[in-house]
Order: sequence, then structure tokens, then C-alpha cells
Amino acid sequence: MMMGDDVENGNLGLYQDRPRTFPNMRSKPYTPLIFRVLMGINVRVLVILLLLGFGFVFYVGASTSPIIVFVFSVCIVSFLLSIYLTKWVLSKDEGPPEMSQISDAIRDGAEGFFRTQYGTISKMALLLALVILSIYLFRSTTPQQESSGLGRATSAYITVAAFLLGALCSGVAGYVGMWVSVRANVRVSSAARRSAREALQIAVRAGGFSALVVVGMAVIGIAILYATFYVWLGVDSPGSMKVTDLPLLLVGYGFGASFVALFAQLGGGIYTKAADVGADLVGKVEQGIPEDDPRNPAVIADLVGDNVGDCAARGADLFESIAAEIISAMILGGTMAKRCKIEDPSGFILFPLVVHSFDLVVSSIGILSIRGTRDSSVKTPIEDPMTILQKGYSVTIVLAVLTFAGSTRWLLYTDQAPSAWLNFALCGLVGIITAYVFVWITKYYTDYKHEPVRTLALSSSTGHGTNIIAGVSLGLESTALPVLVISISIISAFWLGHTSGLVDETGSPTGGLFGTAVATMGMLSTAAYILTMDMFGPIADNAGGIVEMSQQPESVREITDVLDAVGNTTKATTKGFAIGSAALASFLLFSAYMDEVASFAHESFKQVDIAIPEVFIGGLLGSMLIFLFSAWACAAVGRTAQEVVKEVRRQFIERPGIMDYKEKPDYGRCVAIVASASLREMIKPGALAIVSPIVVGFLFRVLGHYTGHPLLGAKVVAALLMFATVSGILMALFLNTAGGAWDNAKKFIETGALGGKGSDSHKAAVTGDTVGDPFKDTAGPSLHVLIKMLATITLVMAPVFL
Repeated sequence: MMMGDDVENGNLGLYQDRPRTFPNMRSKPYTPLIFRVLMGINVRVLVILLLLGFGFVFYVGASTSPIIVFVFSVCIVSFLLSIYLTKWVLSKDEGPPEMSQISDAIRDGAEGFFRTQYGTISKMALLLALVILSIYLFRSTTPQQESSGLGRATSAYITVAAFLLGALCSGVAGYVGMWVSVRANVRVSSAARRSAREALQIAVRAGGFSALVVVGMAVIGIAILYATFYVWLGVDSPGSMKVTDLPLLLVGYGFGASFVALFAQLGGGIYTKAADVGADLVGKVEQGIPEDDPRNPAVIADLVGDNVGDCAARGADLFESIAAEIISAMILGGTMAKRCKIEDPSGFILFPLVVHSFDLVVSSIGILSIRGTRDSSVKTPIEDPMTILQKGYSVTIVLAVLTFAGSTRWLLYTDQAPSAWLNFALCGLVGIITAYVFVWITKYYTDYKHEPVRTLALSSSTGHGTNIIAGVSLGLESTALPVLVISISIISAFWLGHTSGLVDETGSPTGGLFGTAVATMGMLSTAAYILTMDMFGPIADNAGGIVEMSQQPESVREITDVLDAVGNTTKATTKGFAIGSAALASFLLFSAYMDEVASFAHESFKQVDIAIPEVFIGGLLGSMLIFLFSAWACAAVGRTAQEVVKEVRRQFIERPGIMDYKEKPDYGRCVAIVASASLREMIKPGALAIVSPIVVGFLFRVLGHYTGHPLLGAKVVAALLMFATVSGILMALFLNTAGGAWDNAKKFIETGALGGKGSDSHKAAVTGDTVGDPFKDTAGPSLHVLIKMLATITLVMAPVFL
């Protein structure tokens, strides 16, 4: 992108003596079509349409269950609170003109990439929807569908509609995450000129807005689908579908959310880390200029990447996590209620929606508990932001325990087993404790206040190689404790559910799997606050970049540096939390897959024997898929970063005045390179994830047909899913923790330890951080989305394997 002629001709005074202006990445701001349509409607007409919409939603909800009405009410209140948080954040000032100009450049770049990326994703989603429609039109039907009169065509259209709605809602969740971050960053930068506490509060409330919208959309989307299907299909009326079978119709929604989240995470992760690596290698290592220095041509692309990779992608990611967990828990709750002949199974089916409704309530209280100083004009010492965030998390945890116990008594009490609700409340407590322990473990391995990161930083004093070795070993070691925690959680929750007193017709206990589902719900019962902490990280990172580029006083940069370092830790802890929830959710989806196969095959399918050679091969292919996917994701970052490095070097050579502030870098060129490359590079690993289980299942189905093993395809896919889940969890833990530790080891040295910025230790730490970038922000986060998408795609495509 060309600058003005006066800059290009180099006939100006010194760059630092002139007003700092930054190029627009687009000619006009971008707003998605759906929002443009809404903004074009007359306000009165829009209000009437909204009232009619709310009226319809509540009518359908009231026709379904009072529980659904409660869920709708909480979600709408949370949306109103998110509007209040938005207005509060946007009412803050944007600081001096140079800050807002940089922020505008970041916003234009992020919105431009979002439009192109999601345009590509939407086309692929439409193509996949046609594939699903074709499969469902020709698949066999289950006995439950035959008895309820639900034909192939109706089932096909329902699944495709749910898939497209899940994809749309996931895209909106991503847009909301990006929209708020590109507007909050400059306000955090401006607030940092006054006080650290005010800057922290703005970042938290901006993240809180996004979190409440994402979680609320996931809950209300599933609730609306459930209620609409309930009324439309006449569920529980004579000759129609039973309510216990209804959750299986929602699987397409989870698949749509997983599909969009995977490509959003891949594309955004490649973008943000390629720009970051390219900027660091040339700027910090070769030229010796600070991070986010305005002379670096890749710095705007790096800051844009924080929004599209960490905010938009993480919003879609958590939306998918909650959707998958709710649907799988609803399926297992319905299955258990049917086996136990529970008279009113609606409580067991709708329990996950109520849990996440209370999640919105308790997380809102936790977010609002973080306040700024009463007098922002008074300079206060920089408090530890992590301590403040942990206090808010503690408030949320305590309230979550109380509301979870109340929810279990309200919905899971049954006369058949009067004390079962207490066992399930304990399962929820197991999940809540697991979430807290996961956050603590990840914080221990990634926060520079603790020994592991300080040891890693110390290894930098002896060179680049020892830094890499120490980082890899730390990442490998960090897999042990989380796996032990997951194992204890699954066993404890299963045992509590198993001994709840709920039994089937033969007298066999049936609550074990549902107990694990309840533990997963407990783990995600504070998801909105966790996402708030996650969004805090990239907003703080962007704020630091804006402060550096606008050349604010060192005291302001000190505040944003502290916020940025804490943001690295919160991002790492939330990734650890996401991996733990993905492990439990995948276990539930695997169980639901086995039930689905049994329904289609009309025979029991409860075990998978890995001693069968074909099944063992399926397991090997599942593990291989994880390693190959990770390799392709990291290689994509490397190839894109090489293009950025070449471009930044070219500009420094061809425009020597950049280093003396006499010429402006061409920021737009780097943004264009990274955007096009990341979109191109996300296709191959994403296609691998979607195609692999379908191809493997279909090929072994054909082999099983000719060898007299009709369930061989389903068994091989089950093994693929099991091994991929186990390998994916371990690999994601390693990648996320190692990357976060390398990043914070660098931050620790930049505080002045071991020689500080510019020292040999710092250069070695920068190398480690560069190696860890694709680990923690591309391959690692994409893996936990991948394992959940594998589970949902096998559930949706189960008929292909039979």
C-alpha cells in the first residue's frame, strides 16, 4: 500500500517531529450483511419485529417447558447487560489522535480479514451442507424415527438446518469477539495514561461483553432449536417422537459450530503468529528495535492478528465447546431417562441449559466485581492484575457451586432415586474443582512468578539452544498433572453417577456416563468468566502495541507491559481449561456416537476391541492425524512468516529512512501478504480433519461388508476417535504450555532480569518465544477444536460407516 506522495518523496522533516498518521487498510469500514440489514430498518419497525420475535420465542418456550422460559429470560437479561457493558466501554475516551489512528488501522485490517475469511468458510459450509443432505436423504432410519413417522427427508432437512444455524451462530460469535476487541484496545491504552486499575477494568468489561454474548448465543440457540422441534414435531403426542430422542436432532448444530471454529482458529492462528514471528525475527532480532516499534512494517499485521486469532477465533472456539457439551449432555440425559423409565425426563434433558444460564448470572457478578479506583486522577501503584482477576474468579466459583447445587435439586430430583441429585451435585463439584485445578496448573507452568518459567529464563543465559531444550522439556513435563486430574475427574464422576441409585429395567446402574456429563457441565459452569479472562489477553496486548507505536511515556508502557504479561498467562490458562473441557466433552460425544451406531445397526455396540488388526490400525491413523495436523499447522505459520520476513527485510533495504523515522513503512503490504497466505494455508489441515474420519470409516465399511463384519467401519472410526482424542489432548497440552512458558520467560527478562532487554539472554528468549508462537496460538488451540469436531462429525456421519 502506497503512502502519500510527500512521505514517498522523503521531503519531510523528521518523522517523530510530525503528526503520526497511519494508513487505512480498507476504503470503508466493514459491517456484516445481517447487521447492515438490521441497521437499515426503521427503528420503530425494528422494535415491533423484535417484540414479535420475543413473543414467538416465549410462546414456543411456554408450549415446551417452563424451564425453557427460564432459560430464555436469563439469556435476554444477559444480552441487556452486555449492551450496558458495551456502552460503558465505548463511553471511554480514545486518547490522543495518534492512538485512534493506529486503532483505526488495526480495526480496518481485522474487519477486512474477517470478511474474506468468513466468506471462504461460508462457501465451504454450504458445500458441506449439501453433502450432509445427500447422505441423510439416502441413509437408513432408526427404530425411533420409524415409530415417530420422522422420514428421511424431514430428518435430512432438520440436520442441515441445524448445521447451518450452528455455523452462522459460531460466525457471529467470532465477529462479536473481534468487534469489541478492536474498539476496546485504544480505550485501554488511553486509560493506562491515568491508572492501571482503570485500564484493567476496561479490558475486563470489554472481554465480559464478548463472553456474555458468546455463551448466551450458544444457550439460546440450542434452546430455540429444541423448543421449535418440540412444537413442530408434536413431541410426546401419540404416534410422534419421544422427548428423550429429541436431542439427537441437535447434533448438526454442534457440527456446524465445530466446523466454523476449526477454520476460524486455523486461519486466525496462522495470521497472528506468522505476523508476530515475521515482526520479531527482523525487528527485534536483526534490527534490535523494540516490540511494536512503529518502524517495523509488520507491526500493524501483528496487532491485527491478535484480534482475528485470539478474539474472533476464541469466541467461535468457546461457542463450539459449550454447544458440543450441552448437546452431548442432553443426549446422554435423555438416554438415561429412557432406560430408567423416568416419568418426566425434561429435567435431565434441559439441565445443561439451566447450568449455563446460571453461568451467565454468576459470571456477570464476577465481571462486575472488578472495579476501577474511585479517583482515576490519583496515581496508584501498579497492582498485580492476576490477583484482581483471581478474586473475580473466586467470586464466580463460589456462586457457581451454590447455583449448581440448586439446579441439581430442582431438575435432577426423582422419586425413583431420591438422593441421586446429591450425587450429581457432587459430580458438578468435581467438575468445578477440575476447572480450578486446571487453571492453577497452567498458571504454575506459564506465569513467571513461579519456578518453571524462571528456570526457563535462566536457561536463556547460556544460549538459544539451551532455551529451546528447556522449553520443550517443560512442555512435555506439563502434560503429567493435567492428565492425572482428568483421569481422577472422569473416574470420580462416573463412580458418583454409577452409585446414584438410578437403575434400568434389569436393575443395572445407569447413571455413570451422565455423572461424567454433569462433571463436564460443572467444569464449564464458569465458562463466561473464563472467556472474559481470555479476551482480556489480546486486548491488553493490542493496548501495549498502541502505546508503543504512539510513543507514549515509559510509565504508560510499564502499565501495559504488566497487563500484557498477565494476558499471556490468562490466555494460557484458558487454553488449558479448554483442553480439559474438550477431553471430557469428547468422552461424552464418543459415548453418544456408540449409542447412535447401536440405534442404526439395531444391535448392541458397547465395546471396541483394539486387538482386532483393522481396529488397531484405526487407532494408529487417529494418532497420526493429530501429528500430521499439528505439523501442517506449524508449517503453515513458518511459510507465511517467511513471506513476511522477506517483505520486512525488503522495506528496510529499499527504504533506509525508515530506521531514522524519515520514511514511513508500508504496513498495508504486510497485512495483505499475511491475510492471503493464511487463508490459503488453512485449507489443507482443515480438509484433512474433515475428510479423514469419513474416508477411513467408509473404506473399512466396504472391507467389512466383503469380510462379513458389518460393524467394522463403525469400530475403526471409534478407535480413530479414541486414539485421536488421547493423542490430541497430550499434544495440545504440550504445545500450549511450552509456547506460553517461552513467551513469559521473554517477558520476565524484559522486566530487567538476567540483563534485561537487548542482552544475550533476551535474544535467546526471543528465539524461544518465536518457536513457541505457532505452538500456543495456532497448532495447540486448533487441536482441542479438532478433537471435538472429530467427535461431532463421526456422530453426524454415523450412517456412512454402517
